[in-house]
Amino acid sequence: MDRYPAVEGHGLIGDLQTAALISKDGTLDWFCAPRFDSPSIFGGLLDRRIGGHFQVCPEDVDYVSKQLYVPGTPILITRFLSKDGVGEVTDFMPVAGEQASDRHRLIRLIRVVRGTMRFRVDCQPRFDYGRGPQDLDAHADGNVFRGPTLNLTLNPIGRIERVRGTYRERTAESVCVVGTFQEGDEGGVLLDTASPDPPRVVGLEEARELLEQTRDFWRRWLDRSRYTGRWREMVERSAMTLKLMTYAPTGALIAAPTAGLPERIGGERNWDYRYTWIRDASFSVHALLGLGFVDEARQYLRWLSDRVRDAHDGGVPLQVMYRVDGSPDLTEEVLGHLEGYRGSGPVRVGNAAAGQLQLDIFGETLNSIHLADAHGLQSSYHDWLRLTRLVDWVCAHWDQPEDGIWETRAGRQDFTYGRLMSWVALDRAIRLAQRRGRPADTARWTRTRDAIYEQIMMRGFHAGRRAFVRHYGGNVLDAALLTMPTVGFISPTDPMWQSTLRAIDAELVSDSLVYRYDPVASPDGLPGDEGTFSMCTFWYVQALAESGRLDDARLTFEKMLTYSSDVGLYAEEIAPTGEQIGNFPQAFSHLSLISTAVNLDRLLDSR
Repeated sequence: MDRYPAVEGHGLIGDLQTAALISKDGTLDWFCAPRFDSPSIFGGLLDRRIGGHFQVCPEDVDYVSKQLYVPGTPILITRFLSKDGVGEVTDFMPVAGEQASDRHRLIRLIRVVRGTMRFRVDCQPRFDYGRGPQDLDAHADGNVFRGPTLNLTLNPIGRIERVRGTYRERTAESVCVVGTFQEGDEGGVLLDTASPDPPRVVGLEEARELLEQTRDFWRRWLDRSRYTGRWREMVERSAMTLKLMTYAPTGALIAAPTAGLPERIGGERNWDYRYTWIRDASFSVHALLGLGFVDEARQYLRWLSDRVRDAHDGGVPLQVMYRVDGSPDLTEEVLGHLEGYRGSGPVRVGNAAAGQLQLDIFGETLNSIHLADAHGLQSSYHDWLRLTRLVDWVCAHWDQPEDGIWETRAGRQDFTYGRLMSWVALDRAIRLAQRRGRPADTARWTRTRDAIYEQIMMRGFHAGRRAFVRHYGGNVLDAALLTMPTVGFISPTDPMWQSTLRAIDAELVSDSLVYRYDPVASPDGLPGDEGTFSMCTFWYVQALAESGRLDDARLTFEKMLTYSSDVGLYAEEIAPTGEQIGNFPQAFSHLSLISTAVNLDRLLDSR
């Protein structure tokens, strides 16, 4: 671990309660347990020296490595190719189920398919983001690392010590085994968190059976997809990635499985995304229903209904984000002992933006419920009553400064996108009440909706720039407004929209990639700049397509697909160098890829 791997040089595996990142050199450098938002056990991605890692790679040989997934699954294969041999490491996590558990298994299988290859297996966990004390208990058939709140058991798979030339090293904090594999040799390690059992030698047949069970689970799940369009491979990979980032016990979708990866190398925009944003998860309903995954949409809506209930019972509005179990405490903390990815500090865990006022989340909430209702997922009587209180709250509070979708830390503004999504909240609530004949003060809702519409048209459109702008009184553009035609606020052929799109073309688009906004022209309270925002690029594709520029839309979409990682994953942003930056993989990016592919297919087919 003498250098940091590229962010996009990782594959993701998971068991639907937590996840792990594994780099192309065979290093597991990010893994939190027992949940996505738990402290890290392996955190070398944020500090190569003290973060902890588990590396399985060739020893003392020049090699080229490549990664791929077993088709139709998130089972990751890392291949190592040298002149003397070819070896493979297969990584996967058996599905943990829908009951929250501290126990999680991660399996790393080694196999040489040609010639010979000497492998190094080096396990150095560091509990609690590298802060916690730990002990190592050595057993005849494995090892147990004991942390402050969790144990990690290393169970060998097969008799790895029978591999020729094997030697073993142990310290108080690490275990290392090195041995030469011949063609056909197999072995590996099964990591087990919170196991009540002592270490044991796991048979190869048992490991293969777990591999087959994991493979079959994911293929059965993927068979439920209805998507058969032009970009099936990328759409299915995105769907599996979103499923991997969903906490099965509650149905909550996290924004990303990582924390602290920088939006700019060496910069301070380093946030913890291991939580469930109301906005992100609401977008998931659209993507999931578009692919036919109704059960996942239903489970998320149940989680969302619980959050609306909690807000109603507590007499508070919806919070921007929550933990996967629905708890609201996301106190932000700086981990000053970690240097950060490639020296990008500070490393933050928790997220202070949870306490911000972001008016757009109410629109995304009602939009997802409206869409689900159209697919037969209706709200209960009590859910509807709580929703009406939520909409009444929007009626009383929409016309005030807020922090906005991009969670700026430079003070509140009258953001146009927040007003737009407040309009969506009221519009969808009115449609729901009328469609189902539900009791509601629709007269008040209609008056408020129309007042928001008029205000946006009068104050959100800058006559000099001939464009809708980021906030009232300013002249800065905002890529979030690319969604205006998509949500039905304005016709894509309206001259006001066409001129807005041309302005965004000229100012925020760089070789098909889209920036969120210009932080120099509109300071957001943080130093430095950032890369292009992948979700905004996909939104731009949809805006082009809806505006009749289908050829431009398709070319832009195809260009964007070239920026994915080797295994089809996207981070939050793309740097000017083309490398991926920010937390990885990012739900926003994959959600918008799916929705864009589905809509673009429909428009191309209709043409």
